[in-house]
Amino acid sequence: MIRLESVYAGYGGGDVLQGVDLAVRPGSITCVVGPNGAGKSTVLRTISGLLRPRAGQIRLGDQHLNGRSPAAVIAAGVVQVPQQDGLFGQLTVRDNMLLGGYLIRRDKARLRRRMAELAETFPIIAERARDKAADLSGGQRRIVEFARALMTEPRLVLLDEPTLGLDPKTCQTVFETTRAIHALGATVLMVEQNVRFGLKLATDGVVMERGRVLLAEPAEELLARPDIAAMFFGSSAGAGTATGGPDAPGH
Repeated sequence: MIRLESVYAGYGGGDVLQGVDLAVRPGSITCVVGPNGAGKSTVLRTISGLLRPRAGQIRLGDQHLNGRSPAAVIAAGVVQVPQQDGLFGQLTVRDNMLLGGYLIRRDKARLRRRMAELAETFPIIAERARDKAADLSGGQRRIVEFARALMTEPRLVLLDEPTLGLDPKTCQTVFETTRAIHALGATVLMVEQNVRFGLKLATDGVVMERGRVLLAEPAEELLARPDIAAMFFGSSAGAGTATGGPDAPGH
């Protein structure tokens, strides 16, 4: 689906990514985990065009994404759901959804069809269509955000720390919504600070450290590895849940 080859990228002249090699299988949910500052969110920003790589190649199938604008990356079939709430609170749910379909705005029939299709999977889109996004609960807003990302029928959905700052109930909503995105045919590449949550949801797992890919294995196998348990959960594999903040610019 997408492949990064020896990608270097960063902020202010410094490279956060130190030659990242990463391959995402079509039809997978791939979860990238790692300590703070590993470059996880920087990978997503580089793929989505928010950050230009200094060196290396990014390929989506047979297309090169290097240097493309975010709009061009979306047109190629890649969308990113932001780390924090990205809805426009004073706009209705319907209007937020239509913004997700901006690139196909001239095809009114396609917009209506896509809205109806997504409403079947995410009923809240129709049920709360006329309500302002600000009036939704945290979990409801997250569902609308995820659904909005699907308006252009993307091939690849990037999720940046989807559970950051959320309560357990809303985290469960994120889990179920991510599964729904996958069931609709999209490949998912996610960065997640809650390691257990992310790897239990994923089919494939990637561990990053210091701007490089350390390991890439089936998620279930990664979660069972004693060295990974020690890295994220301490000396006891069953102790707690690993969490950490997002990669900030410069990290």
